[in-house]
Amino acid sequence: MKRLLGENEQILLTTHQHWIVLIEQILVEMVLAGITILLVTIFLITGGGNPGIALGYLLLIIPLVSLIRDVLKWWNHQYIVTNLRVIQITGILNKNVTDSSLEKVNDVKMVQSVIGRFLNYGDLEVLTASEMGVNRFTRIANPIRFKTTMLNAKIRLDDQMREGASDASIFTIPRLIEQLDELRKKGLITEDEFNQKKAALLAKIS
Repeated sequence: MKRLLGENEQILLTTHQHWIVLIEQILVEMVLAGITILLVTIFLITGGGNPGIALGYLLLIIPLVSLIRDVLKWWNHQYIVTNLRVIQITGILNKNVTDSSLEKVNDVKMVQSVIGRFLNYGDLEVLTASEMGVNRFTRIANPIRFKTTMLNAKIRLDDQMREGASDASIFTIPRLIEQLDELRKKGLITEDEFNQKKAALLAKIS
């Protein structure tokens, strides 16, 4: 994960889809395994041969492999908030990374059902000014904490950008005053105009 981070980028929160998503998938695998066991048992009772029984139990590998795949898929589906971005990572071997810059995030919409509020999961829609428009996070665990962490990180980033712009203006203003002074010496502006513009520039850094 660290190799995906930029310079001075730090992870603030990492979460997954709620465990109920994994349980639903596991239940499906258990049902398939149960049906397979039932069919093999019936085949055994009715006098099926050993090769048929061995083949039947061999079929149990299919739901077992599918179960392992579902667990890995759930674990590798990550939602991450950094001090600069919101990142969604999917895939076990082939990774699919979708991210949204915090400075482009306009709003966050959260939807929780009654069960979702009880079990602490919900859906988030991150509305951005990028080409993507909307980034959807489905049945994410602890959505309120995720939303709060993301919005707080955006506020801090916006404050840092404003401070940076203010610092830049501090270094620019003396140069502007020098240029105004040159215009005054050349007679292009009057003494009063120079003093007024100089006072206005100094007021920005006072």
